[in-house]
Amino acid sequence: MHKDKIWLSSPHMGGGEQKYIQEAFDSNWIAPAGNNINSFEQDLETYLGSDNVAVLNSGTAAIHLGLILLGVQSGDVVLCQSLTFSASASPILYQGATPIFIDSETETWNLCPIALEEAIINSITKGKKPKAIIAVHLYGVPYKIDAIRAVADKYSIPILEDSAEALGSSYMGKKCGTFGDIGIFSFNGSKIITTSGGGAIVTHSKKIKDRAIFLSTQARDAAPHYQHSEIGYNYRISNICAGIGRGQMEVLQDHIDLRRNMHAFYVDLFKDIEGVTVFSVPNTNYFSNYWLSTILVYPMETNGISRETLRLALEAANIESRPLWKPMHLQPVFCSYSYYGSTISETLFNNGLCLPSGSNLSDGDRDRIKSVIVNLFRR
Repeated sequence: MHKDKIWLSSPHMGGGEQKYIQEAFDSNWIAPAGNNINSFEQDLETYLGSDNVAVLNSGTAAIHLGLILLGVQSGDVVLCQSLTFSASASPILYQGATPIFIDSETETWNLCPIALEEAIINSITKGKKPKAIIAVHLYGVPYKIDAIRAVADKYSIPILEDSAEALGSSYMGKKCGTFGDIGIFSFNGSKIITTSGGGAIVTHSKKIKDRAIFLSTQARDAAPHYQHSEIGYNYRISNICAGIGRGQMEVLQDHIDLRRNMHAFYVDLFKDIEGVTVFSVPNTNYFSNYWLSTILVYPMETNGISRETLRLALEAANIESRPLWKPMHLQPVFCSYSYYGSTISETLFNNGLCLPSGSNLSDGDRDRIKSVIVNLFRR
């Protein structure tokens, strides 16, 4: 076994982060306040073309605050994409609300507009109009923006746009994170840029942004003493982590290009291997950062080689790969909640594999990955 492990998606520093971290130390702003926080927000606002970004300590915190800002309360119903990471859904339960999970469609693997509308109609029939829709850009591929918005507007239900995996992706030239009534990002260690842990919430007004910051800093009233008229949260990012974010923004476009190059590497690698398809955008309206490159493996066409066969072969060579997200409606913690759709997300999970996609992978790493895959399918 090779000594050095090839990771699925490891942090990739650009070299400029240290100066901003040092700035925090030099100014003694070792706190969830300071110039790095303000500047990181400004960098994101400039990049997104949005004037209202608040940076937080995680993407999960951003989803939770997003639900609060959309008025989700105990007893409400929230519709959520099933094929996603659990952080998309868990904050629904934080609010005491009830999740209803929605299947994927086959083109973008994201929220199916047909199943979504069916769930809305049935919920309204039962006297529970859904309070919000959580739509995810899975693995950096934008969901069907127009179709989902049409359904949401038809029933006047706001969209919480989960762009945790999609910084740098766009639809019709507009950046992901700006399509929803509220958008969120994650800067977890595995994401396209990282602050070690961190996130952001994107709103369409300064009033809502200020409200998000107020709630994320323990909802302290404007008084000389500590006074609180409502529940707040310790969700603001630290000035040090925001400094890392400022440095990462300097290399964001490089990271996007490198991730997309990894996707192109896999497209070329699998082009002559029957029974394997590389997940790609459906048409040129969609631009994906390809945060993770993913494939579907069909054993009936590969002489019995499955996604698990490939995963284990890579693991034996000390190369990390991972099945797709297990759909929420199949998770033990969520399986008792309603689900609308067919078996698309389940089939994707059963056949799908995420491959090493980091922006810091070397030519030697690619050679090792290629060797394992070529030798496996040659047999």
